[in-house]
Amino acid sequence: MTEAPQILLNHQLKKLKLPTILREYDKQARICAAGGRDHVQFLARLVEQELIDRERRMIERRIKAARFPATKSLDSFDFAAIPSLNKMQVLELARCEWIDRCENVIALGPSGTGKTHVALGLGLAACQKGLAVRFTTAAAIVHELMEARDDRQLLRLQKQLVKQRLLIIDELGFVPLSKTGAELLFELISQRYERGSILITSNLPFDEWTETFGSERLTGALLDRLTHHVSILEMNGDSYRLAQSRSRQIKQKS
Repeated sequence: MTEAPQILLNHQLKKLKLPTILREYDKQARICAAGGRDHVQFLARLVEQELIDRERRMIERRIKAARFPATKSLDSFDFAAIPSLNKMQVLELARCEWIDRCENVIALGPSGTGKTHVALGLGLAACQKGLAVRFTTAAAIVHELMEARDDRQLLRLQKQLVKQRLLIIDELGFVPLSKTGAELLFELISQRYERGSILITSNLPFDEWTETFGSERLTGALLDRLTHHVSILEMNGDSYRLAQSRSRQIKQKS
């Protein structure tokens, strides 16, 4: 290939936003020529590589947009440490069909039992399936909603949150909510009812959620919406984080 056509091809591939083909075509041309492969096989290899790279970049963008505090998969979760958790149920949820059905998941259990890890793992699985995910804590989302209301941007924020296929709200129950905060969170959950999935983690059983929301009426209405189509993950047991810490210390000493 002479220099002028190659320069033109490079320019056109950049305009078409085909970075993998731009990077690989020269190398693949030599490989296919050496192997006696025809032009169709050469083109097929390039297109396959472009598609694989494009999907990888899309997953990376979705993970970044989700705002996960850490990237954790279910592969690294020690199910044996939390016997009360139904492993098959979690693995079934990782297929993300519940999100297609706009159902919810609620993980309940004391602090340190791995609820956030499971939530992150299911969120990551959803990103890998091509779904839009947003991760937040209950305190953070309430603060964001209240700030948006004060700045007259509440409707815009609500629309952004409602269009997410999966909204993960971590640590519900750790901090009591103000009356306004509880009402704003209730409004958001109501807007997503049967329109998008919610995954909530909480250290409190349902009968103690009134302590967080401050109103039996509001809590009842909230639970009515959340539990209409829901999978409950029971995560009771000793601290998962403490067990991991002890395991690391034993390995370091051995």
